[in-house]
Amino acid sequence: MAQVATVTERILEAIAQSPGSRIEDVPRTCPDLSSDQVFLEVDRLSRTGEVLLRLEGRGIYTLRLPAI
Repeated sequence: MAQVATVTERILEAIAQSPGSRIEDVPRTCPDLSSDQVFLEVDRLSRTGEVLLRLEGRGIYTLRLPAI
């Protein structure tokens, strides 16, 4: 049976594939996730340090994974 990726795994994979992408781009790469699901999970991931959320300009936020 195939494993289903969690919301967290899918968001992290989307960010890993396009570092520096805007937060609005993630729901487009995971179309079955709502914008609310993505924003809530990105908020949690940024608070735990698993994702770096950076303000690039007025209302423009980009996402990166922290350097290991």
